[in-house]
Amino acid sequence: MNDREWVARFAEAVGGQAPTDEEFETILALAGEAAHRSVRTAAPVACWVAGAAGIPLADALEKAKTIGG
Repeated sequence: MNDREWVARFAEAVGGQAPTDEEFETILALAGEAAHRSVRTAAPVACWVAGAAGIPLADALEKAKTIGG
């Protein structure tokens, strides 16, 4: 099972919606920014914070690029 299949199954299991291909790529880019500007554990937490804040992924990615590290 690949990453997108797993995420789709997880989304279904929790009653959510899997990201589109574009959203998936933006999430990975956001995670990459967080991981490279801090430590790896910042990646999933930054994605969670963006989701909890309810801001568009593209905006979250742009904000992440402004945080020093």
